[in-house]
Amino acid sequence: MKTIKLQFQNAEGFLLSARLEQPVDKKPVAYALFAHCFTCSKNLIAVTNISRALTSNGIAVLRFDFTGLGESEGDFEDTNFSGNVQDLIVAAEYLKENYEAPSILIGHSLGGAAILMAASQLDFIKAVVTIGSPADTPHLKKLFKSSLEEIEENGKAVVSLGGRPFTIKKQFIDDLDKTELTTVISELRVPLLIFHSPQDTTVDIKNAEKIYLAAHHPKSYISLDQADHLVSNRVDSLYIGETIAAWAKRYVNLEQKEDGLDTTFQAVVRNEKEDGLLCEIMANKHYLVADEPKNVGGTNLGGTPYDLLVSALGACTAMTIRLYANHKKIALDDVKVHLTFDKRHADDAASGSSARMEFIDREVELTGDLTPEQRARILEIADKCPVHKTLTKGLTITSKLKS
Repeated sequence: MKTIKLQFQNAEGFLLSARLEQPVDKKPVAYALFAHCFTCSKNLIAVTNISRALTSNGIAVLRFDFTGLGESEGDFEDTNFSGNVQDLIVAAEYLKENYEAPSILIGHSLGGAAILMAASQLDFIKAVVTIGSPADTPHLKKLFKSSLEEIEENGKAVVSLGGRPFTIKKQFIDDLDKTELTTVISELRVPLLIFHSPQDTTVDIKNAEKIYLAAHHPKSYISLDQADHLVSNRVDSLYIGETIAAWAKRYVNLEQKEDGLDTTFQAVVRNEKEDGLLCEIMANKHYLVADEPKNVGGTNLGGTPYDLLVSALGACTAMTIRLYANHKKIALDDVKVHLTFDKRHADDAASGSSARMEFIDREVELTGDLTPEQRARILEIADKCPVHKTLTKGLTITSKLKS
């Protein structure tokens, strides 16, 4: 995914730090706005993984630090829940003015409560997603239970959240008590997807039930069995992102916008430093990944470049055979192409030569009521596939730096 660092001013004039994650080809089909959990930041690993899964499906994601958190300006102790909601609205309007209005709102933990509030004030939102979110904001007071008395007496107290000290003022607690979230949820008329783990010890699973019962249809609930509140397991967070993308297709138009491309084959490949050898590929609007095995420095999350090369030949071979069989009305039920790439000595190499040649061995497996003559002809047709011709006739590759 392509990352763009951004800044925008909130209602109080503080600069908020943000990242806009775009698909590899920088041509999003839709935009989503992500609200992270209480006292977290936009760089939480779960947020990053969910964003990656969404961008692989063509959805751009804006994630930002709330006032006083991460790289954003302001003092956290002077903020409150209402301020977080206002930050979200400003972020959504920033996207609308500079890129495209976000059609999806996603919120984790208290961020989920905030996006539910924000959705009620934004008329361009088409889908809302909560992850481990409380059904009411006073629920958050449980985190400060041991310090509530001190906050009441002194107006503020230093509390430990996630192993870090934060100053919480009385106005923050009072603001939480003002919000009646279930009423807001019951008045929403936007499709809602709820993720929650039965093992969540920070925000009890009963909160998901309350949100679900308060919401109108269409609404969906997905259990994140065995996941923790921060969704720290990479598999869980990628699953959330992939599921959101699949679910959103029901309510958001995720079709690629026509851009007047001709029949030229286009691909964009991106590799980021922190990904090692993993490459994201957008090939004529289709998302792929390439990688290498772990023993050569990769993470084995995708096929190697040579895997993709022989796969291209195999796919082209199968398509060419199918087109021929359909045209000739041959009873070909199934075609499988088995390929291997190898470097070895050619049979006719000079005796004692150490030169090795590159080979792609292709075996064509045909199923159907075919005569021996038809099978032989189909094998001849396999050699006529366009990719085969390109590889065997040779091609010219030109390179230049892109400005």
